[in-house]
Amino acid sequence: MTRIRLPYVHSFRDRHDKVRHYARPPGRKQVPLPGTPGSEEFMSAYQAALAGLKAPEEIGTARTIAGTLNAIIVDYLDCSSSSTSPFKRFAAETQRTQRNILENLRGVHGVKRVYRIESNGRRAMVLTREHVQRMVNQKNNTPFAQRNFLNTIRAMFRWAVAEGRVPDDPTLGVIRKKIESRGYTTWSEENIAQYRQKHLLGTKGRLAIELALNTAARRADLVRLGPQHIYEDTITFEQSKTKGSDKATVTVPLHPDLGAALKAIPPSNIVRLTANKTFLTTSSSRPFTPAGFGNWFRDQCDQANLHHCSAHGLRKATAAALAEAGGTAHEIAAVTGHMSLEETERYTRAACKKKLADTAIAKLK
Repeated sequence: MTRIRLPYVHSFRDRHDKVRHYARPPGRKQVPLPGTPGSEEFMSAYQAALAGLKAPEEIGTARTIAGTLNAIIVDYLDCSSSSTSPFKRFAAETQRTQRNILENLRGVHGVKRVYRIESNGRRAMVLTREHVQRMVNQKNNTPFAQRNFLNTIRAMFRWAVAEGRVPDDPTLGVIRKKIESRGYTTWSEENIAQYRQKHLLGTKGRLAIELALNTAARRADLVRLGPQHIYEDTITFEQSKTKGSDKATVTVPLHPDLGAALKAIPPSNIVRLTANKTFLTTSSSRPFTPAGFGNWFRDQCDQANLHHCSAHGLRKATAAALAEAGGTAHEIAAVTGHMSLEETERYTRAACKKKLADTAIAKLK
């Protein structure tokens, strides 16, 4: 039996020589997991299996006493069809981040009460804004983690107040350290050339950068791309970060650079592509998880001596290149799939400033 590197997940090969996967959380029956490990279908079933851990009789009644932080978190993470929690509507990567934050919070403060019942029958908050502010302040040295922590518990308590589960929102007025950063480094043309020189056509590293540059896809979408997304010299895929009616479908022409990288795929890998339906796989021929791909691509950048570059910076590089080529905010959004034009307009404004500066300096000659 082969163990998949996810908690509670196991696999076996049946009598028809087909590999089957299932999740068996502690104290529960095993749940079959369809699809390829790491695929959207597989991870959705996996998250649903983990959500079964919420039941009081399985977690322990002492840990799910009404009014405790543990009870609020358990209900918020409930992904059942009857749940009103917004958690189930988030993309898989957002769910993973929030779940990790809240499970860690449960481990430290889960048994503590959020509110108490007073003699007049009214509920009064025990968890105050000052308590939350202290928890946020403990993460001052990691501003991105601090931001994610505050955003996560703020979303949870807003839901809890709206549902009448708590009398007040203890995150109101809580502030965090301002992030002094311009975000991920945008790759320059020199950076891209340096990377290509290290990772030649036919390598997985080269295919990864061409996919990222010529689709502007996020990590969670890059790891799902495969032959099934290409039709008549175009690539079409749904963005995983958007859900429901807001689901954004991106269709972009197959760029010659990407076409060359796809044609250079070694013949020995064609069978793997057909089986996994993903262009990029791990060393064990399994689809990447978004986080796993990010770590792997970090190594590829380091090999090219590009320690300051990352996968997300390629998405920014594509948007910047489109803006400098004269693309409008709407044209850029059609490629990147941004639902809001605010981000794409930033790239067009920066491109316009550069062109105006070039024109201004030229007048001095």
